[in-house]
Amino acid sequence: MARKVLVVDDEKLIVKGIRFSLEQDGMQVDCAYDGQEALDLAGENHYDVILLDVMLPKFTGFEVCQQIREYSDVPIIMLTAKGDDMDKILGLDYGADDYITKPFNILEVKARIKAIMRRSEPKTPKEPEKNELSFGDLRIDLDSRRGYIADREVNLTAKEFDLLELLMTHSNKVYSREELLNMVWGYDYPGDVRTVDVHIRRLREKIETTPSDPDYIHTKWGVGYYFQK
Repeated sequence: MARKVLVVDDEKLIVKGIRFSLEQDGMQVDCAYDGQEALDLAGENHYDVILLDVMLPKFTGFEVCQQIREYSDVPIIMLTAKGDDMDKILGLDYGADDYITKPFNILEVKARIKAIMRRSEPKTPKEPEKNELSFGDLRIDLDSRRGYIADREVNLTAKEFDLLELLMTHSNKVYSREELLNMVWGYDYPGDVRTVDVHIRRLREKIETTPSDPDYIHTKWGVGYYFQK
């Protein structure tokens, strides 16, 4: 859908030039030549940007801006022929988003309009990245610490999850029983390596179709265990 711009200035040649240039970029442009006409159009239409001159008949650009701000947050760029900083500050205080001092380059006007349009575009929320590990039918969610086989939740204990996470994170790396015991249970754990064997057996019973012929957690005889990808 074409972006819609309202250009407000009592100098018709300026309006004509801006309108032509914006329409060349595929924008739809309405024009107003005094403050009342600007207020009428702004109240009747939805605009993506309003380009508003300060010095206007009937109502000044500041007055127009202030009245529009009572019901709309449409981006407004003020056009001022004066170099007085107070005019610029006053324009922004009335609710303008930006200002351009005359005489201006039409390329600058277009660049300012496009920049404001980009800033005012609604941001599409990004899907949060899934913090998980998966292989085949097996998937573990690292945030919720849950495990799944073919999307069916598997009830894992805390240590079973830690053990599985470690092996999946470093797939194909063979860990000795001593290494697994130290990394998962801690160096001051009073138990022995049989604890690892028991947990591996229980893990296989929960995640393997045939625990005696595992698809995921394999034994390297005489060395330890590894997760095969």
